[in-house]
Amino acid sequence: MKLIRNGSQPSAKGPEDYFTGTVRIDMPFKGEGAATVSGAFVTFEPGARSAWHTHPVGQILIVTAGKGWTQCEGEEIVEINAGDIIVCPPGHKHWHGATPATSLTHIAVQETLNGSAVTWLEKVTDEEYLRGPKA
Repeated sequence: MKLIRNGSQPSAKGPEDYFTGTVRIDMPFKGEGAATVSGAFVTFEPGARSAWHTHPVGQILIVTAGKGWTQCEGEEIVEINAGDIIVCPPGHKHWHGATPATSLTHIAVQETLNGSAVTWLEKVTDEEYLRGPKA
């Protein structure tokens, strides 16, 4: 067993190539050897969001704080709140982030396939983002 103490891993800024706005990533665990699962706490400040992306083996998001938005390609933006769980199937193009007025924190859990956990695509434009969820 390996015990990873809270606060023992450094925080990282979400790379500008993959995120818009201020994003902090705390990656407390990553599988070793044959284990391919990894997890991260991702905090989006108001207005911050990921770029469009896919996951070769899918992804699970567990919203732990705040309110945010997510969108799958070809679908409407939906609101997500603390306690919600989002299951993204393999290869499904999507994005997620905070609302313009509130922050969002989620735990992201994903596996790698051939060494890759994510394929980053184009950034979500302000026009796409500001459409917001339908009432």
